[in-house]
Amino acid sequence: MNNFKPITFFNNTIKNSIDYIYSLFSLITVFCILSYVDIYKNFDLTVFSHKIGNDFVVGLQIGLLFLPLYLILKWIKQSLATVIIKILFSLIVIIQLAMTGYSLTTHINLGSDLLGYSLSDMYTTVTSSLSISFVMFLPFIIVPALYLGLIRVFQFIGTKINPIVPFLIVLAIGGFNFVFANNTEPVYQNKLHFLVSDIIRSKKEESLSAQRVFSFKKEYPLEKAAEDAKDVLSPFFNIHQEKPNIVFIIMEGLGRDFTDDGEYSGFTPYLDSLTTKSLYWKNFVSNAGRTFGALPALIGSAPFGKNGFMELNPLPKHNSLISILKSNGYTTSYYCGDDINFDKKSTFLEYNGINTITDVNKFGPGYTMSKKNSGGFSWGYPDAEIYRKTLSELNQKSQPRLDIIMTLSNHEPFEFPSKENYLKKVDAILNSKSYLERNKLKEYKDIFAALLYTDNSLQKFMAAYSKRPDYGNTIFIITGDHRLIPVPQKDNLSRFHVPFYIYSPMLKKTAEFKSISSHNDVTPTLVSFLTNNQKIKKLEKTYWMGQGIDTARQFRNVHTIPLMRYKGSLIDYIYKDYFYTDGNLYKIDSNFNITESNDGLQDTVKESFNKYKYLNTYLTSKDKITPVASKFKSTLYTFTPQEIAYIKKVSKGLNSDQIFFKARELAFNKEREKARLLCNYMLNDKPNYIDFKILKGRTLAWDGDYKNAEMELLASINQKPFYEDGYSALMDVYFWSDQNKKAVKIGKQAHSNKIYAPEISFKLAKSYQKIKNITEARKQIDSLLTVYPENQEYHKFKKSLK
Repeated sequence: MNNFKPITFFNNTIKNSIDYIYSLFSLITVFCILSYVDIYKNFDLTVFSHKIGNDFVVGLQIGLLFLPLYLILKWIKQSLATVIIKILFSLIVIIQLAMTGYSLTTHINLGSDLLGYSLSDMYTTVTSSLSISFVMFLPFIIVPALYLGLIRVFQFIGTKINPIVPFLIVLAIGGFNFVFANNTEPVYQNKLHFLVSDIIRSKKEESLSAQRVFSFKKEYPLEKAAEDAKDVLSPFFNIHQEKPNIVFIIMEGLGRDFTDDGEYSGFTPYLDSLTTKSLYWKNFVSNAGRTFGALPALIGSAPFGKNGFMELNPLPKHNSLISILKSNGYTTSYYCGDDINFDKKSTFLEYNGINTITDVNKFGPGYTMSKKNSGGFSWGYPDAEIYRKTLSELNQKSQPRLDIIMTLSNHEPFEFPSKENYLKKVDAILNSKSYLERNKLKEYKDIFAALLYTDNSLQKFMAAYSKRPDYGNTIFIITGDHRLIPVPQKDNLSRFHVPFYIYSPMLKKTAEFKSISSHNDVTPTLVSFLTNNQKIKKLEKTYWMGQGIDTARQFRNVHTIPLMRYKGSLIDYIYKDYFYTDGNLYKIDSNFNITESNDGLQDTVKESFNKYKYLNTYLTSKDKITPVASKFKSTLYTFTPQEIAYIKKVSKGLNSDQIFFKARELAFNKEREKARLLCNYMLNDKPNYIDFKILKGRTLAWDGDYKNAEMELLASINQKPFYEDGYSALMDVYFWSDQNKKAVKIGKQAHSNKIYAPEISFKLAKSYQKIKNITEARKQIDSLLTVYPENQEYHKFKKSLK
């Protein structure tokens, strides 16, 4: 009998833990169901086998992780253990569902990029892609319910068989699935496992970087003699005596897959026509897989830092095309249709001394925003409106000019004017394709319609620009910020593959290039071209990440190109004609396709990539990009350690709106220095949160500092010229400081911007009274009484007019 005691004990242990086994097996089953959902549109048995293999292994790991907790709780109370485990596993199911939803939308797994975005940026991105509704939340009810229902099913089955049978089934399936769980490519990985492992990888790399003792031959490793930079563009241009205007057009989501002979081509006819009229690079890459990397790479040839260059606080000393050209007499401007604060674009632009920024806050009457999705979200103004606004402002800018235009419409939720007409054009194009191709593409009709719209908007802009007298002396740089995400990509490299055009009436010959270059190479090339051909101050030294654009006609790569797929994810790298991604090495062919490499160069490429990471950390954490940057007044505020401690104490756990109300409360309680401290702190992070600037201006006025109050409030009006609170606050300052002529001027400016708030009109009437212009004061108060005939304050004021 003694020989059966171990078996009896084992049987009893299994029996006593059967609820845990059912919960775990249900969790694994839900994982497998979600893996099927993830690939059902493009189902592949091999991929599915690998995915459920990884799901099973991750499920067992979770089971082992929580088993001690279950046993402890079971020792306290059986029912408590069961309930807690069901709650924990239900939360895991919800997280896995969310990760699957993210993957279905973006076609990538969510990883350490989660750490690179603020909550407000994540909310903006998510709501742009999804409509917030009950239907959206329905899966988060159904899937946990499915998980709990599966437990009941397994419990019912378990009553019919020996308790050890489910355990043996789990072991048998586990052994089978381990065969398929050895593939580490992201497409095969369990979503939750990828998220956790990618965050651990990112943190580990961050820790290793922090522990390194930096050692370079030069204190500023990027330093090169300026004459070493080749001027490769001059042979293609007729050089004019006047400095040329430079116009950057950075097109949202414009990947090479959608232009020329790309996999999804046919929806950018105007851009395709430019391939034979421009200097055109077929094999160009963006240095980042999202918009956050476009400006620092294209305009600054800058390193990434930890989560992207614009996330660094404070920004390291650096130069850019903006700062160099502004120092040489150029007027510099940036135009976009969204909020300049998103991705901290304003921080980078203002550091470099940009003259003007036109964003969503500066369009005003006469311009129509993109239609909101059913969740109430709109990114801002569509492409045609951005171009129209740009053209309306160019005549006010002195030449020569650097104009940077960032488009918007080729992005979720893909809403733009006359969408139905463009959808009909998509249908016509799809009908000309084969049945298989048409069936493959029809799911993305909204996106192809957006491509047609953004292409047509560009064509109209270029046509309008061609009628300008300065057109003949203008150079246009056209590229994509990255490849748009919702359409499946053939491989990781295509995420960065973008077209690149240099188009100009100054071109004396055109050319097509197959050599590889990147956004980091653009500014070094333009600076070299301009300094060699124009009256621009010669640089003695340069400090760029890029080496300059390669103009070889044949396929080759003379660069090493780091790529940040998303914020904090530095896992992609181009070395000669090799692409290193997710720890694997691929060969790049002349058509920019990749195949797995067996050339034995993996260690060489990995070592080169690690050297870049080492350099990236050193440059940005030690402020060693350049010893001297162009001198422009920084808009950032600095704080003492004591001030930082106070700010963290009072703002802990508060969102931006709550911090604003806290600052306002401090101001009302006459703790105005502390209120301004919070305002400055928030304006560093969110310079377009204009209520902080207005509150700061008001507190300065309450303290009698009218000069600085005026500066803050004028700046707020300049940032948001169609927001009445700035005008109202500034009129108060002028009224209190007896500057009533200025009050009249600012009130009239508000009216010219179609701001007819009664508060503004009444203050304008009182200001007219102060300067003894009774006629105009009476006109203002009479117009108010027409709308508000019962307002006694207005009647009393009218009686006071003599």
